[in-house]
Amino acid sequence: MVESVLIALIYVVLVIGLIWLCLWVAGQMGIPIPDPVVKVIWLVALLVILLIFWRAFGSSLSLGRR
Repeated sequence: MVESVLIALIYVVLVIGLIWLCLWVAGQMGIPIPDPVVKVIWLVALLVILLIFWRAFGSSLSLGRR
């Protein structure tokens, strides 16, 4: 259980770091990214992170099912 928590947290940090790095590099290169597009990118990142957590903890959470 501890191993799956650590791996999930590492994946979350990697996803956030990769997206932040891409947005930062685009900003440094002078590529204008509109604010609504940045918000959509972070929303997609949130959904990916939720899928990571679902995959890591989905089998251990029964949610009332037997």
